[in-house]
Amino acid sequence: MKVEVWSDVMCPFCYIGKRKFEAALLQFPYKDEMEVEWKSFQLDPTIETDGSKTIHQFLAERKGFTIEKAKEMNDYVTNLAAKVGLTYNFDKAVVANSFDAHRFSHLAKKYGQQNNAEELLFKSYFTDGKNTADKDTLIQLGEQLGINGEEVKEMLESNKYANEVHSDIEDANNIGVSGVPFFVVNRKYAISGAQEPDTFLQLLNKVHQETADSK
Repeated sequence: MKVEVWSDVMCPFCYIGKRKFEAALLQFPYKDEMEVEWKSFQLDPTIETDGSKTIHQFLAERKGFTIEKAKEMNDYVTNLAAKVGLTYNFDKAVVANSFDAHRFSHLAKKYGQQNNAEELLFKSYFTDGKNTADKDTLIQLGEQLGINGEEVKEMLESNKYANEVHSDIEDANNIGVSGVPFFVVNRKYAISGAQEPDTFLQLLNKVHQETADSK
């Protein structure tokens, strides 16, 4: 069984969705038979990394809201995250283009560390207030995963894995992904959004049973 997950590092619901999916896996007896692959998606490829602007300001400008309205929306998402054990610190989050973070995820996949890389990227962005587009930040995250810092540096200074990121995004467009997180199981069934663990679990059990019946 293969689960593909399209997400973006700067997507607050993607981190929440990851936690809810993981909660479902804890109850799924065949999780060791599964392959989970993270796929790149950019909510806004035009974002310019800007450490001088708060996420509240960024959201207000992009959506035409007041700062107060943006803070209210972010507070709402912060409360949703807390319900699944996550700490969101939007006040110190750094507005960052996610393209290089996605390339980093593809590098981590080479070492079987992609899921751990996604976890570190989300935590860095939403909890720790790190700039996930910053070269030194990504090198440090790579080293936490046991990936040589020089390899991360060389990757970031080249175009390596850029094609893979673009391919994931094109793939998303082809199958109709318009928002993330978006979970696809065996290229047959899909779940959109940060659904409850029971929703994921029901689908996983259904697909496993179908697979068993077809043998």
